[in-house]
Amino acid sequence: MNKAEIPVAQRAVLSMLLDDHREVKKLFKAFQQEKDKTAGEQIVREACEKLTVHTQLEEEVFYPFVRDNGGEAFKDLVDEAVVEHATAKDLIKQLSGMQAGDDLFAAKFTVLAEYVSHHVEEEETELFPKLIRQHVDLAPLQEPMTARKEALLAETAS
Repeated sequence: MNKAEIPVAQRAVLSMLLDDHREVKKLFKAFQQEKDKTAGEQIVREACEKLTVHTQLEEEVFYPFVRDNGGEAFKDLVDEAVVEHATAKDLIKQLSGMQAGDDLFAAKFTVLAEYVSHHVEEEETELFPKLIRQHVDLAPLQEPMTARKEALLAETAS
């Protein structure tokens, strides 16, 4: 999805989410190319932190807003996204208790990457375009999303 083509009413919020998507995709690619297990483990940790912040932001702020302002038209898409998040969070939890040399570490992260990539694809080809087509004004969401993301990042850093 090209951010320049997003209408102003949705641009800031969707751009924030798109930027998150791009960041984790880069980490997924870096992990695939990394040969050093220690460096690979660090990539996994960083990706899991970013995904944790992103999923929490969507679940606490973005999805409730979409449900409240988009109506029934978005129910199934948001429900599916929440279920996809649950699976991703389970894999993140499993990975948090593992090290690079552990059995299934790389496999679990690879599955997480595939799963998240599928989720991102659905958001970017179904949910986001539908928000644009239905003219759901996301501008009121910009400030609360920015504030919550900053708070989550601060929690992660401490």
